[in-house]
Amino acid sequence: MIEPFEISGIPEQKGILVVVDHASNQVPPEIDLGISPELLEDHIAYDIGVANIARYMSATYGYLSILGTVSRLVVDLNRYPDETVVIPVQSDGLKIPGNIISDEERNDRLNRYFHPYHDRVAALIRDVDPALVLFLHSFTPGLREGSMGKRPWEIGVLYNEYETASRMAIQFLEDEQLVVGDQQPYSGKDLHATMKRQAEDIGKAYTEVEIRQDLIAHETGQRRFTEILLRICDKIRTGLA
Repeated sequence: MIEPFEISGIPEQKGILVVVDHASNQVPPEIDLGISPELLEDHIAYDIGVANIARYMSATYGYLSILGTVSRLVVDLNRYPDETVVIPVQSDGLKIPGNIISDEERNDRLNRYFHPYHDRVAALIRDVDPALVLFLHSFTPGLREGSMGKRPWEIGVLYNEYETASRMAIQFLEDEQLVVGDQQPYSGKDLHATMKRQAEDIGKAYTEVEIRQDLIAHETGQRRFTEILLRICDKIRTGLA
């Protein structure tokens, strides 16, 4: 059985915790999603590029990361457990027939993967008391659905009610000469389940970033954004002190 999370790095009090809900495209062998195997390499299955960035970041002293280990098509960790879309029956216009399941099967997935992951995130935040929680995602350059075309942002910063760390992140990322989306390509006001329950609701400083996937689909880009995020997180931690 696939373990529900992966932890990388050494815990340090008042360090930085990197949380990656959609790090993996793994599907447990007992689950048949009813889709073509090549779709597991698509953005609908996971956030391309972010797993390695989190692992690279956590090789630096003071950084710890926790990564989800199953595909977002198995269970979407960035949702609330009572939401229908926590186990999606379609994504970006593609049907996921294997996710039309019974309540018993749904609860089994949540109990195997969703709840243990979130329980561990909460325990890390409680025990390590990070100075900043970075919620790390990536976004596809364009969607199948809609006619927006290529998304112009290289990185986006999301937040809900708490804005302090994210405002700093936007400024520091712009200082890196990046094209930064403020609440783009998604708004943290609308899509915020993990950052709200694991940080905002308990008064923990956080920011969420989304990196465009074509920039981090390879090691060179992953290493580049690792260094960028290390710099901006260190600056935010200093600014929050």
